[in-house]
Amino acid sequence: MSDLFSKEVYQPLAARLRPRRPQDYIGQEHLFAEGKPLREAIERQQLHSMVLWGPPGVGKTSMARMLAELSDAHFETLSAVLAGVKDIRAAVAVAQQLQQQSGQQTILFVDEVHRFNKAQQDAFLPYVEDGTVIFIGATTENPSFSLNNALLSRARVYVLRPLEHRHLLAMAHRALQDTEHGLGSEKLQVDDELLETLAHAADGDGRKLLNLLEIAADLAEPTSDGKLVTESIVREILSNEVRRFDRGGDVFYEQISALHKSVRGSSADGALYWFARMLDGGCDPLYIARRVVRMASEDIGNADPRALQICLNAWEVQERLGSPEGELAIAQALVYLAAAPKSNAVYKAFNTAMAEVKSQPSHEVPLHLRNAPTSLMKSMSYGREYRYAHDEPGAYAAGENYFPEALGQRDYYHPVERGLEQKIGEKLRYLRQLDEQSAWQRYGDSDVSES
Repeated sequence: MSDLFSKEVYQPLAARLRPRRPQDYIGQEHLFAEGKPLREAIERQQLHSMVLWGPPGVGKTSMARMLAELSDAHFETLSAVLAGVKDIRAAVAVAQQLQQQSGQQTILFVDEVHRFNKAQQDAFLPYVEDGTVIFIGATTENPSFSLNNALLSRARVYVLRPLEHRHLLAMAHRALQDTEHGLGSEKLQVDDELLETLAHAADGDGRKLLNLLEIAADLAEPTSDGKLVTESIVREILSNEVRRFDRGGDVFYEQISALHKSVRGSSADGALYWFARMLDGGCDPLYIARRVVRMASEDIGNADPRALQICLNAWEVQERLGSPEGELAIAQALVYLAAAPKSNAVYKAFNTAMAEVKSQPSHEVPLHLRNAPTSLMKSMSYGREYRYAHDEPGAYAAGENYFPEALGQRDYYHPVERGLEQKIGEKLRYLRQLDEQSAWQRYGDSDVSES
């Protein structure tokens, strides 16, 4: 029984290899290099509340634990996924007790802090402000959207970047060489090419790399002087791996933004790259198809009306046939959009009209534009003096007003001099000339010039 209780609790390789000093930290040189503010705060032991913002596996939790150890602070950790206000108060009570008894500081680390609602964030705000706890929050979401302004104003935001390929390789070599915390005692042999493959599969996520390496160690074949990781083992480990793609977070919106901007910038190759990146990360092609339809209206518009139909066709192909036929149709639509003439004239006109409607009272529909299906409505002058366009010369009722009387004429839509909108612009300019001529004929020189 004594052996059972004396056994150490198992820790994953990623936990065992957590950095204990800034110089051991792999990556994030912009934070830990000599002379950087965070490095100097650590060396002076002048820690402050902070938010660590970055993708998974870049060392946010490791950094918080390292800061606690270096400052000899008590480390309290909460997961915003599981914790509530009661848990926050319990953690604060521990911090208050330690502060009163020994003067020891407490670092309150909140993982996935963006999942806390406003009430939960407000619960520990007073204790951050009075110094009871040093707050460190970790988030994969943009803190300016997910955290209260009051909390953000009391914490400094540090952006952690995805680990580069060289960082991942350095991390793998350290794991293989470390005999105390890593895999060095197992004398694990991994070919450099296979390490490159594992690092590539980790896709900027250090924790994922170490997890893959640990699985490889468990499956490695025994040799006379250690263990060997073969190509077949690596292939087996990676057979079900999906590359990093945060479907609900910043990476998702950053990539769809890059796709949209590539189309807007007429870069067919850029659009194809980001489309492939999103598919490779597991994004639903139907979501992309819907966004592509939006691009057709927002950025091409009437400069090439065929673009919208091509995008709708691609969406239908994806729904009916699935992968890979549907994805190829979406790729075709993206290339067409990128190469098409660009116009956001309809997009701007629609937004302008919406803004004016929201800022104005609900003006009545002019009587001449109202339908008159009953005799009562006719007696109230509904539809009277309406000019039926098809009975007018050129099927255009020159000078007719289609706005509420309180507004008068409005000019929202301004076609660009590209694609079909060139022709549309010419037509609209011609119709406006007819309107002006009609006004001159109706009101005469002086009235028109004054108006």
